[in-house]
Amino acid sequence: MTTTNRWLLPEGVEEILPPKAIELEHLCRTIIDLLSTWGYEFVIPPMIEYLESLLTGTGEDLDLKTFKLTDQLSGRLMGIRADMTPQVARIDAHLLKRDTPTRLCYLGSVLHTRPGKSGETRSPLQLGAELYGHAGVASDIEIVKLMLATLKHVGINQSYIDLGHIGVFRALSSESSLNIEQQAAVFEALQRKAKDELKSLYSEWNVNDAASKALLDLIDLNGDVSVLVEAKKMFINVSSEVIKYISEVEALADSIKELSDVAINIDLAELRGYHYHTGMVYTAFVEGKGEGIAFGGRYDDIGSAFGRARPATGFSLDVKSLLKFQANEKKVAQRIFAPASEDLSLQKKINELRDSGKVVVQELEGQQATASEMNCNQQLMLENDEWVIK
Repeated sequence: MTTTNRWLLPEGVEEILPPKAIELEHLCRTIIDLLSTWGYEFVIPPMIEYLESLLTGTGEDLDLKTFKLTDQLSGRLMGIRADMTPQVARIDAHLLKRDTPTRLCYLGSVLHTRPGKSGETRSPLQLGAELYGHAGVASDIEIVKLMLATLKHVGINQSYIDLGHIGVFRALSSESSLNIEQQAAVFEALQRKAKDELKSLYSEWNVNDAASKALLDLIDLNGDVSVLVEAKKMFINVSSEVIKYISEVEALADSIKELSDVAINIDLAELRGYHYHTGMVYTAFVEGKGEGIAFGGRYDDIGSAFGRARPATGFSLDVKSLLKFQANEKKVAQRIFAPASEDLSLQKKINELRDSGKVVVQELEGQQATASEMNCNQQLMLENDEWVIK
């Protein structure tokens, strides 16, 4: 690296400058305050942990995203967090050890080895809320409503939510005649919604059992809430367990469908986070943006690796991606310019203004810059022996 490019940052790593930086900080504070009003307690996990703890129960996807390094003190392998959810699960299971439902929230930077898609950041500012200790649909309903309330708080008044259930695929796979390799192939095809490809595979494998055919039908079970009624009719004689899972999605959809500012889409072939999630999954979208903006789901198994299995559900998002959606009118910062002077009455006035929350920038001795050049739109001026704002 030469002296001409030492200022360059790694691809996918950015810095936030004034005035956006303070806007982001304010947004973070207000969202944390919102989560607190729902009873979510704030925790701050470490940026770096031993790798086996950081990746416990998360699957290969997170492993590939995680930067790894050797601890110079212990010689053990460590990782820079790529997702804070496993850390919060460890806190609930190993440190808090509560028997009651526990609500935790968090905010912090995470780091990814590669961007999810070209142009995406590798250093999201992850915010999330997790609810531990309750296995019923009620906790999923609360998390989804909180996720939607967070988006509305930012200024996203119209959102779209996709609902699915990982258990549907798992139940049908276990009841099907497919072997492990075939299940993996079906999984890949379902993620791409490649129905014709899946039909060809079934023909090649000579698959004809009800559960396997039901997996093929999942691709078409995508649409509004009426999809759930159709799915129940299709699977009523295939799997009682699948009917139970569909009923859970139905209960969640019923709880939010009355919200006029939320459009619901059902996708029973949605397998995001399959190696991590265990139940319902949900993704929030906004108009004009193809990728999800907030993600959540149930992950009941992760706590067992820390010696205490607890039901768990939650959501997370990148706060930096929300900044541009704020609906509030842009406020002009009120910055007051004060002259360079040791006048005691001036210093008293400056202190009073700062104590009241005003921004006062005092001129430095010998400074040549004017008030406007210092980004100040007001000045302290002496009139009739009194310092007043002009």
